[in-house]
Amino acid sequence: MPKPQNQSVSTIRPLDKSGFIPLYYQIQRALMEKIHSGELSTGDPLASEEELARIYQVSRMTARQALHGLKTSGFAVSQKGRGTFVTRPKLEKNIMHLRGFTEDMKHLGMVPSSKLIEQTVIKATAELAEQLKVETGEIVMRLRRLRLADGIPMALEVSHIPLKQFPGLEKINFAKQSLYFVLRETFGVRVAWADEVIEALPATREESDLLTIPKKASILSVSRTIMTTEETPIEVACSRYRGDRYRASIRVPTTTIE
Repeated sequence: MPKPQNQSVSTIRPLDKSGFIPLYYQIQRALMEKIHSGELSTGDPLASEEELARIYQVSRMTARQALHGLKTSGFAVSQKGRGTFVTRPKLEKNIMHLRGFTEDMKHLGMVPSSKLIEQTVIKATAELAEQLKVETGEIVMRLRRLRLADGIPMALEVSHIPLKQFPGLEKINFAKQSLYFVLRETFGVRVAWADEVIEALPATREESDLLTIPKKASILSVSRTIMTTEETPIEVACSRYRGDRYRASIRVPTTTIE
C-alpha cells in the first residue's frame, strides 16, 4: 500500500533563508536525500505544492519549482488527478554500443542478476534457420531470462544460439553466467556487429507479470542478430526492456546532417 501523503516531509530540516542557496533547491535537495536514503521509494507519493509551501513556509511558486526540479531530473512524475510520485531516472540504452546486459548494468554501477525461465534445445524453424544461416531442423539453444539490476526486473530476453558452433553450451547454467562472456572466453567468439530493430510495443500479459509493470504498459523492444568477425551469425535475440526504466539513445555524426 502507498505510504501516507506526508511521508515525504516526515522529518523536516529548517531552510536556510539567509544563505545563497535558493529555497526551492534546498527543498528539492531535502526530498532527494529521502529518496537516496530509502525513506522514499519508487511509487511513493510526494507532498503537494500546497503542503510543501505550508510545511516549509514558502510560496507555492517556490514549492512548484522544487517539484519541477525533481521531475526534470527524473526522480518524480506527475499523474493527472492523483498527484506527484517518486520514480527513477530512465537508464540510457545506447544503441551505438554493442554491449550485453551484464556489462551495461556494471557500467551503470548496478548489480546485474538473472532468473532463468527457460533453457532448452529446439530444432530451428525455417525462419530461425534463415536468420542463423543453418539448416532447418538443426539444433539450437533457446534461452529465456529475466534480467534484473539491484534486484529490480529490468528486461526479458530470449536468445537463440546454434549449438553446432558451440557444443556443450546448453549445459552451462546461464542463471549465473553471462552468455557473451562464455562465448568470448570459452569459445573465442569475437563479435563484429549486429543488426537491430527497435520498436515501442505494449507489454503482453506475461511480460507485465515478469517485469512488474501495468498490463499493456509500453516496452522498448530490441530484436537483433549478432555477427562475428567472420560474418557468421551467432545469436538471434529479442530483449524487452521496461519502458518506464529505459530509453534508447544514439549519437548521430554531423556528416549525416545537410
